Amino acid sequence: MNPETPGTPIIPVLAAIIRDEAGRVLAARRKPHLSNGGKWEFPGGKLFSGESPEQCLAREIREEMGIEIEVLEPFHLVNFSYPEKSILLIGYVCRFAGGNWNLTDHDQIRWVEKNSLGEYDFSAADHPIVEKLQNSDA
Repeated sequence: MNPETPGTPIIPVLAAIIRDEAGRVLAARRKPHLSNGGKWEFPGGKLFSGESPEQCLAREIREEMGIEIEVLEPFHLVNFSYPEKSILLIGYVCRFAGGNWNLTDHDQIRWVEKNSLGEYDFSAADHPIVEKLQNSDA
């Protein structure tokens, strides 16, 4: 439960911090009609019961982007409260493993140097991950 809003469950959400061979990070902009529309994010989604984080991220990225990833390791945990819900956002470092791009929830993607991530208007829940990436060797 969320201590700030008792009785509200915390939803586990996973974010893929996908790196390419050059070490750049994938940023994806949400389509305007979706929640957080127009904001950039690290793609991912809700963890389903009985699903491992690796299975969740592989499924979400395949469904939303048409590509394959290799999930490597956890990177950062973020507790974030929206007016209507609270999430535990878990960022995982991933490696791009190929596939044919087919965006369903995003209208733009960019491979970005980690030091340039601050130039993008990321959703508020992703800000702590952006900051940690910019200040780390990951």
